[in-house]
Amino acid sequence: MAQDTPKSYRNLVLYEIYVRNHGKEGTFANVTADLPRIKAMGVDVIWFMPIHPIGQLNKKGNLGCPYSIQDYREVNPEYGTKKEFELLCQYAHALGLKVMIDVVYNHTSHDALLLQQHPEWYHQDENGRPVTTVPEWSDVIDLDYSHQGLWDYQIETLQMWARLGVDGFRCDVASIVPLEFWKRACTAVAQVKPGVIWLAESVHTVFVIDRRRHGLMAHADGEVHEAFDLSYDYDIWPVWEKAVKDPAMLPHYASLLWFQQGIYPAHTIKMRCVENHDQPRIARRAPSRAQALAWTAFQAFNEGAFLIYAGQESENRHTPDLFDVDKVKWGAYSAQAFLTRLCHLKKHPAQMNGQFTLLACQPALAALWQAEGEGLYGVFNVTGETAVMPTPLPDGIYVNLLDDRQIEVRDGEMAVPETAVLLSYQGTIDPMPNLMPNILFGQ
Repeated sequence: MAQDTPKSYRNLVLYEIYVRNHGKEGTFANVTADLPRIKAMGVDVIWFMPIHPIGQLNKKGNLGCPYSIQDYREVNPEYGTKKEFELLCQYAHALGLKVMIDVVYNHTSHDALLLQQHPEWYHQDENGRPVTTVPEWSDVIDLDYSHQGLWDYQIETLQMWARLGVDGFRCDVASIVPLEFWKRACTAVAQVKPGVIWLAESVHTVFVIDRRRHGLMAHADGEVHEAFDLSYDYDIWPVWEKAVKDPAMLPHYASLLWFQQGIYPAHTIKMRCVENHDQPRIARRAPSRAQALAWTAFQAFNEGAFLIYAGQESENRHTPDLFDVDKVKWGAYSAQAFLTRLCHLKKHPAQMNGQFTLLACQPALAALWQAEGEGLYGVFNVTGETAVMPTPLPDGIYVNLLDDRQIEVRDGEMAVPETAVLLSYQGTIDPMPNLMPNILFGQ
């Protein structure tokens, strides 16, 4: 259960892969060949977007959406065979990687195997036709979890994939599938394979509110963590989006990070990212390259697991299409060395054992991890401003762990870097006196 989530999960690095667009042929074999590079970056978990056969009835695009699934227990033949996927898992394990797959249990395609076998397991309109409760999702139809037979089928499916080698499940729109189902599923899967990682795609707050107003079920993030180890930070994502565009929003965003620490159960771990398959690339969203890298560094340093979306290491500006072949442009992997340092720093003793505190949000974001007798201090120039700012570090010369350059602290101040600095220090810093009032109180 989520209350038993290891504290170390806040230091996980996840890497998201869409098989169709990852390699030249779009196969499991392409991904397998790339695993040593991914592992060398410091990744812990590879997350596969849905690997199952894709629905063709009422599909979107030429090939259909991977989240419109025909058969939960098979793999898309375009990617390879189930045996090839099993071998991929074995190779990943040999490299020290865990494998996570997408679980899309709110809905299926219009031509799903389950619809043929159990049409009664679906939401139906007044004419008995299967429907979706989200009208814009026209290529899918919703499952009805009032049927216990559906619970048994889905849980048996999860156990099957766990036996095959899967180590984790990223659960699509987990907030609108019954919480009691997820709790039972977690318990049942643990009987087959202990230590499976559960990541909830928790949803935007406005989505929760809208569904509840229409008499539909939607769980808040605090409820989701009764079952899940990790959740998205979509609860505050819209404010983060505004802060990327407008630095004046940084105090608002910083205050919400603080509220996250106090309004959720103590075991809650958020997954941080700057992009994923549903969101614009940070290289396109941020006003400059330096700010894009600064935001990336901050979210890697932030408390919680960190997600990389394939192509981010090449600073792709284009988010691949879900519905057609749209290959990742790998180029020269221009940000790979930068990301590699960030990933390996997730395992720094200060981040593994310490406590995270956000110190300032203007003229740059500043935060630290304080462990017993040592710590990490970071400054992230997400505003693009040139300035000098106060720092709690003792005066001296430090080395930026992101690029090995020397950084001077003089008279309790340091220059805001072009992008970001992470500095290691010895001793103990009490962060509370350094907190900017507008972080805690919105002043």
